[in-house]
Amino acid sequence: MADNNFYEPVDGMSMPRFGAMPTFMRLPYVTNFSATDIALCGVPWDGGTTNRAGARHGPREIRNMSSFIRRTHHASGICPYELCNVADVGDASVNPIDVNDTIVRVEDFFAEMHASGAVPLTAGGDHLITLPIMRAIARDEPLGMIHFDAHSDTWDNYFGGARLTHGTPFRRAVEEGLLDPKRTVQIGIRGSVYDLNDMNFAHESGMRVIAIEEYFELGWKRVMREAREIVGGGSVYVSFDVDGLDPVYAPGTGTPEIGGFSTYEAQQMLRATRGLDLVGGDVVEVAPPFDQSGNTALVGATMMFEILCPLAEAVAVRRRDG
Repeated sequence: MADNNFYEPVDGMSMPRFGAMPTFMRLPYVTNFSATDIALCGVPWDGGTTNRAGARHGPREIRNMSSFIRRTHHASGICPYELCNVADVGDASVNPIDVNDTIVRVEDFFAEMHASGAVPLTAGGDHLITLPIMRAIARDEPLGMIHFDAHSDTWDNYFGGARLTHGTPFRRAVEEGLLDPKRTVQIGIRGSVYDLNDMNFAHESGMRVIAIEEYFELGWKRVMREAREIVGGGSVYVSFDVDGLDPVYAPGTGTPEIGGFSTYEAQQMLRATRGLDLVGGDVVEVAPPFDQSGNTALVGATMMFEILCPLAEAVAVRRRDG
């Protein structure tokens, strides 16, 4: 613990970064949600995946690669551990062979966390995990969202009846009143589709969908200016699917789509969330079996840190303002 009684990462000058047990950002592992302001956690589950599974191994490898992340952000100067109590609270319980049971388990985990006052920053897992997280933290009012992805994830069903897959979470979230579509921005959408009607729900519900072609025409600065205007001053959740990146930067994912934005652009966009009323975030679809180099997991850990810094500022501001 530091002088302010906040948890601190293991000092790389006292224990080399390849030593000690792996935790997110080398932080202490705690099991008491109420001992944290921001709870770093994993949901090691990919039962909603419709093609290449493997994201269930994401949290463990992101923990390993997060040992590369030092304590202070080089560009913003933010040290999240000086602003908030941040710790690794472990993984939600999951059932690898039962989607519905897993959804309940994950929602219960995050509901307990939310009741304690802790704010979640989560490593997935496939993108379906965002739905039970939102069920837990958006019970009182719908959230706005900035969503980085190659896919809109607003399908209705898969194979005629499966309504809970990694392609459906945000349609379900809108239907359940958890997500305000008019305060939702999707950035980087691209790739071939099954039908030209696949995107109808996103557009008709009021989501701002920025396809990759428009993204490159506008540039990341204009995109994020618009995103900030859309989400406004209300509560905002950040969801980052690594397949939003071009697969040259993150090949270890289940549904890669060429022609995406770069890791540098992603970092700049996440930094541009600074000052928003952030209430949580996730990094999903890191599938280590498809990238033996470990680079995709390193990307996942780095994007978690990019979210953590503005998130810590937002939590500190809310605490200051009561």
